Amino acid sequence: MVNLTEQPGAPSRAAESTAGAHIEVRNVSHWFELASGPLQVLDDVDLEIKPGEFVALLGPSGCGKSTLLRLVAGLEPATAGQLRHDGQPITRPDPSRIVVFQDPTLFPWRTVWDNVALGLQARGLLKSQRPRVDEALRRVGLASFAKVFPHQLSGGMAQRVALARALVNDPSLLILDEPLGKLDSLTRLAMQTELVDLWQRSGLSALLVTHDVEEALFLAQRVVVLSDRPARIQAVLTNDLPYPRRRGDPRLAELRHEALSLLGLDASW
Repeated sequence: MVNLTEQPGAPSRAAESTAGAHIEVRNVSHWFELASGPLQVLDDVDLEIKPGEFVALLGPSGCGKSTLLRLVAGLEPATAGQLRHDGQPITRPDPSRIVVFQDPTLFPWRTVWDNVALGLQARGLLKSQRPRVDEALRRVGLASFAKVFPHQLSGGMAQRVALARALVNDPSLLILDEPLGKLDSLTRLAMQTELVDLWQRSGLSALLVTHDVEEALFLAQRVVVLSDRPARIQAVLTNDLPYPRRRGDPRLAELRHEALSLLGLDASW
């Protein structure tokens, strides 16, 4: 683990890549065109992610969290409003913004190394940048598993391969769509710590969608709580606890109660 001596929550000075992305989401609304008519999923969302910041999105199932991630990734255009990456409009996908999904989606016939190399290969860069694959595997602790096939990996290891596949592109924004959702509880806790460590060492920005309140608060510096569909920002919870965080910290308990209250789930707490 990285032992930070800088300001609480700041990425390590030993960060291995350039500063993270500056993302601006300005007055974004979005509709889906259905056979029954337009369905609004986002309503005037206004959000900023500062370079090197870790932000999490919380909200009811189906409220539009993953849709917002897709817009930030450039996978589809917003119906209304603007999205910018370092001041430039987001109009299409870009290797500087990489999405890691809940399912690692590894190709079973390719080794771990070949799965991680896929992005560079598709862009015609593998021949000149092969060392980046080895470096990405080293950063996620899988250098010794380079020649292993996906069926030989645990769930947590497979998700680390997916992270390495993202990191090999040297992104400035890591977009995480429930990346730990299919893992067992113990592996999930361990991977949360690994994600924080990876984010700190890389210096990139991170945007996470999760349904797990504790996960959001453990990982992120700010937690954006969204309403039911169409999603609006209800509140932004700032977690200024330094890293590494302790799950039993009373401040985390306070923030959890506040988040659950905003989500209407605090009756039993």
